[in-house]
Amino acid sequence: MARDRPGTVGELRRSGWRPRSVKDEIRENLIAKLRSKDPLFPGIIGYDDSVIPQIVNALLARQNFILLGLRGQAKSRIIRQLTELLDEAMPVLEGSEVNDDPLRPLSKYGRELISKHGDDAPVAWLERDARFVEKLATPDVTIADVLGDVDPIRAARGGHVLADELTIHFGLLPRANRGIFALNELPDLAGKIQVGLFNIMQEGDVQIKGYPVRLPLDLLLVFTANPEDYTARGKIITPLKDRIGAEILTHYPETVDLGVVITRQEAWVDRNGPCVQVPEFIAETIERIAFLARRDKRIDQRSGVSQRMPITVLESAISNAERRALLCGEDEIVPRPTDLYAALPSITGKLELEYEGELVGSEKIARELIAQAAGETFDAWGGEAATTELEDVVDYFERGGVLQLGDTASGSASLEGFGTVPALLDVVRELGLGREDSAGHTAAACELVLEALVAERRLTRSDAGGYGRGPRRPPSSGGGKPLFEA
Repeated sequence: MARDRPGTVGELRRSGWRPRSVKDEIRENLIAKLRSKDPLFPGIIGYDDSVIPQIVNALLARQNFILLGLRGQAKSRIIRQLTELLDEAMPVLEGSEVNDDPLRPLSKYGRELISKHGDDAPVAWLERDARFVEKLATPDVTIADVLGDVDPIRAARGGHVLADELTIHFGLLPRANRGIFALNELPDLAGKIQVGLFNIMQEGDVQIKGYPVRLPLDLLLVFTANPEDYTARGKIITPLKDRIGAEILTHYPETVDLGVVITRQEAWVDRNGPCVQVPEFIAETIERIAFLARRDKRIDQRSGVSQRMPITVLESAISNAERRALLCGEDEIVPRPTDLYAALPSITGKLELEYEGELVGSEKIARELIAQAAGETFDAWGGEAATTELEDVVDYFERGGVLQLGDTASGSASLEGFGTVPALLDVVRELGLGREDSAGHTAAACELVLEALVAERRLTRSDAGGYGRGPRRPPSSGGGKPLFEA
């Protein structure tokens, strides 16, 4: 309990507390977690056999490290969870700006406090979250922000000369002493400030306004960077890169199933209203949109397609389904493929296009990705087995049949429309896509079948949501799926 903690240096000394470096502290707590098999990074999915073991190795080796990866790969979340490897609380000299160790004060303030009060010097306790300092690197960050600056007002009030350490207003790095200092987007940091960082890392020297200050800081330094930054906006200077112990590469989910789990975990699904039911094939289709986008040559792969895209697409699709449920008075919210088209703004805003993609346009590419993702999902659910029934569906449209679906049509009204298409409901039942107790779920399954046929270019889909006869296939197409550039 906090009230049982020593309140003075003398009490702390008599309690048997012994100083240790922050890297030793993290190492010992990490070893304890490994032995007890406690989860190290809760909520981080897909890194168990790749990123997390490398982070563990770096921490066991007491190394500073950098997470290198494209946007939306949980880099910031990982470094923020490092605080769980710190002690619950840490003793510091009360009033110290640099978290002075009560038994080994670092700053002049700390040394003078001990000299004046001895064992009666007051001790405060710092919670683990307060020992984490995070900074986003931007080109306008100054050396004063990171290391500190001379404060003339403090000098005047205290009667100090400017060269006195007591006149310094410490920056973020010294204030993170005996904790974790995290710097996001490291290449964006100006070169002269990177020089200041590696000088601190290696020698513990700081020069503020030309005055040398010896500050052997006790820190775990962690960085993040995007590979694109090395050429697009800046670079990590060689001496600093050489002093970073481990460069750990992050990545996007390696399988669709993992992506679905991550998206379901992160998306805001539970709404205050009708019950939300997301069919598995809809969640899978959303995830396949991201996977396809990460392979499409029209999309800039150096920028990447963030995992935030399927998360926001799922949220937007549910919102469109929620709007429909509220308008129709339905008691459940079931997103359908038509809701994915309503979520186009959540896709187009996250795609950085190459020149060829700019010629086509982000909205057209997004529509193609939705249809192709639906086709792959349909195939994964055994759609190719329903060959005869699919031919009957296509034949209906070939003979001039059309189907117009509005995104505000209720599940039961949509099922009435789907029932006019021969064999469509038979395909859904045969593949186990629908649910007898849910009109919305079955309607979503019917739409998936039609979207799969659109992907095969056997049907067309209008921007308004109407389905009709497919385009004429060129003789060289062989009747297969179009070759998206992937």
